[in-house]
Amino acid sequence: MRSPLFIKLSILFRRRPSVSWLVLCLVSVFGLIALLESSYSSTFDSVASSTNPDVYTSYRKLKKLVRNDYLDLNSLSVGANWIKDIGFCGKERENYVPCYNVSANTLTGLKDGEEFDRHCELSRGQPHCLVRPPKDYKIPLTWPAGRDIIWSGNVRLTKDQFLSSGSMTKRLMLLEENQIAFHSDDGMMVDSVKDHSHLIAEMIGLGSDAEFLQAGVRTVLDIGCGFGSFGGHLLSLKLMALCVAEYESSGSQVQFALERGLPAVIGNFISKQLPFPSLSYDMVHCAQCGIIWDSKDGLFLIEIDRVLKPGGYFILTSPTTRQQQDSSTSAKKGSMSIPLEEFTKKLCWSLLGQQEETFIWQKTVNSQCYSSQLSIPICKGEDMQLYYQPLAHCISGTSSNRWVPIHDRSGLLNSTDIEIHGVDPDDFFEDSGFWKSALRNYWSLLSPLIFSDHPKRPGEEDPLPPYNMVRNVMDMNAHYGGLNAAMLEASKSVWVMNVVPLGARNTLPLILDRGLAGILHNWCEPFPTYPRTYDMLHANGLLSYISSQDCSMLELLLEMDRILRPEGWIILSDTLGPIEKARMLATQIRWEARVIDLQNGSDQRLLVCQKPFMRK
Repeated sequence: MRSPLFIKLSILFRRRPSVSWLVLCLVSVFGLIALLESSYSSTFDSVASSTNPDVYTSYRKLKKLVRNDYLDLNSLSVGANWIKDIGFCGKERENYVPCYNVSANTLTGLKDGEEFDRHCELSRGQPHCLVRPPKDYKIPLTWPAGRDIIWSGNVRLTKDQFLSSGSMTKRLMLLEENQIAFHSDDGMMVDSVKDHSHLIAEMIGLGSDAEFLQAGVRTVLDIGCGFGSFGGHLLSLKLMALCVAEYESSGSQVQFALERGLPAVIGNFISKQLPFPSLSYDMVHCAQCGIIWDSKDGLFLIEIDRVLKPGGYFILTSPTTRQQQDSSTSAKKGSMSIPLEEFTKKLCWSLLGQQEETFIWQKTVNSQCYSSQLSIPICKGEDMQLYYQPLAHCISGTSSNRWVPIHDRSGLLNSTDIEIHGVDPDDFFEDSGFWKSALRNYWSLLSPLIFSDHPKRPGEEDPLPPYNMVRNVMDMNAHYGGLNAAMLEASKSVWVMNVVPLGARNTLPLILDRGLAGILHNWCEPFPTYPRTYDMLHANGLLSYISSQDCSMLELLLEMDRILRPEGWIILSDTLGPIEKARMLATQIRWEARVIDLQNGSDQRLLVCQKPFMRK
């Protein structure tokens, strides 16, 4: 929004002002800044010295106003170079996910399923625009109600699609006039999610699913998660379950899960590896996920073995496997035939149990077992920064110093665990202390804004103030995952997607070993998620990093706008130069932006923004 001073000058100068007038105005502004500095410095210094160091001091409003006027004058002097607001995308892009354009992929000759895979090179060169929400979009309900009830206008699912879906879908949710209600674990459903979780626990030798943590299961990769109900149940047990499902233009599993506030990301089992290092998860779960596991010479099972930690579990529930087992058993007359038996033996997996349609295998804890299986070779080198590489027909992780059985891991990482990752324990614990303090600062800064503001929403004359509207946070440059850990320790009811930028120091294995959700990502490309799926975005030092990678800051901010829900928050921490550039770009994107000086003697600044709720 242009300042009053700019408006007055615009009225005064009906035509482009002369250079002499502009020089005079700029000199006057600088003089005013100097006067403000001298007259208010003692006052602000006394306030800063008496303020608790754990609370950021508010930026100086008068000084900011003068600086804004200077920037307006500077923009006035360049005339035709005035930056215009970025326009809105068309209605067809309301649920736009770059890199997953099936039509464009098919035209390039991609086939055999690869047309459904991620291909960002075909999405480049698109015009810049803001993805707007659907006409009937509403701000998601707060937790815990929002986990079981979502607005039907927020996701792409028609009533006809719901009616034509399978019986399992109809049992899991109810489509009402403007809401979709998901069944909770109230005993009303046959084969409920809670019963399924208890069955898994019993099959691996536990008394109940409440003992998963004691058995070393902290992180779960839920493939083809449906609408996220299983992951939501595990989240209530303090496990981190990440849903991975293919891109779908409508009725998307990932979009539904994220709209419920549950962890999810787009990912395919087609031709590329998942963006996780080897030995990442304690359990991989597939309940009718639609993947033919014994196709492509077992490449999909090898990928599961790659991401599973030693002693980890693979859970498979599928009517197809039951039918295969029944037909094979009758043919062999009493000989027990296990689905995928040939491939699982090559992978040194042990079948722990089978009950009706559910099978559970456990990955070996003996890395030498693979050497005796000559049919699948051992991969050469480590796969620490694999980023959508082709599926590999080899066994990974056997020579890693991270080869530690899940039953031998403690809950919190100790100095020995940290050193395994090549990290100095002192640096790690210092980082943890920093983020505990930073979290208090963030909450002190945002609480009055989040809990007291009255955001303007279309169609609401007097909206009530939002309560805890932050269900999930994306830490776009997560480092060790310190912000996530600080939130857990402070009992904040949020989960964090920890992103490690491609090319930066790869701390993702450390983050995953802490029991947190994380992913490797190249921020020169779009993130694999649907629009409006995160409540808050945080990035420390990312602006400087992408500049060093010759990536476009404008395209990064546009991508952030795409994945952030209306009225969502952005916190960017960086040096003054990148922050000022980002603030100027934020006005183009129509964000409400404020720069905060930390007043600690450094050139570090915070840029706090809120995305407005705008239709067009």
